[in-house]
Amino acid sequence: EDLGMKHRLWVYSGRRGVHCWVCDDAVRKWSPALRAATVEYLTLVKVGAWGAGHPLSAPQPLSIAVPLGWSRYREEGESLRARPPLHQVGWGPPCLHREPLQAEFPKKRDSVQRWELLKGRMERTRVSGTGCYADWEVMLQFCFPRLDINVSKGVGHLLKSPFSVHPKTGRISVPLDLQKLDQFDPFTVPTISSLCHELDAAGADEEQEDGAETEPKRRARDYKRTSLAPYVRLFERFVEEMERARRGEMLRRSGGCHGGA
Repeated sequence: EDLGMKHRLWVYSGRRGVHCWVCDDAVRKWSPALRAATVEYLTLVKVGAWGAGHPLSAPQPLSIAVPLGWSRYREEGESLRARPPLHQVGWGPPCLHREPLQAEFPKKRDSVQRWELLKGRMERTRVSGTGCYADWEVMLQFCFPRLDINVSKGVGHLLKSPFSVHPKTGRISVPLDLQKLDQFDPFTVPTISSLCHELDAAGADEEQEDGAETEPKRRARDYKRTSLAPYVRLFERFVEEMERARRGEMLRRSGGCHGGA
């Protein structure tokens, strides 16, 4: 959004990753240098970590800073650059008091209780006016997506197409509906085995119906009777929207409609 990209298709990789297919005409023509610069702009946390730099130590893309409420962070007068990186103070800033936490952590039953302890300690420091925001840093370091730079900057780099099969899980690489993202469960995504069973069942049903239809047409329709159908419809809607935008852009460049009544 910061860079004006409009046609973005988000696709589950079939295992643990997500691909973003950017299909804007202008972006598809970008050079590797432009692509690399874009990835650098979007990279908040570098793989490998604590010593590589700290996520809040540099200006961030608006799409990241605004949702995290860093406008409030700046309004309170704290300098993002003034605070020491996490790796320079062990595993967290001084406001966390590392030694007491190390003593209390073993008493907690699981990571959920330890996280609550950590958040409580940081809330107290914020109320007292010391302004510790290490909880954001911990979440960003461990939860923010790591971007695959090589796939993004190299136009010839291999990237599996939507609806391909992941070789290790057998799951299909399916488009994601961002409006229903909280309902997405990767473990329920169709696999090549489940689709074969569904197609066999659909084929058995077809044999009981009128057999006048040609085999290619029947097979083309069969997928609609499988669990892959909603993902295909999502992909088709994306392509249709992109095509409408392309026609609108061509019309705008041509100066609009001309002609009589």
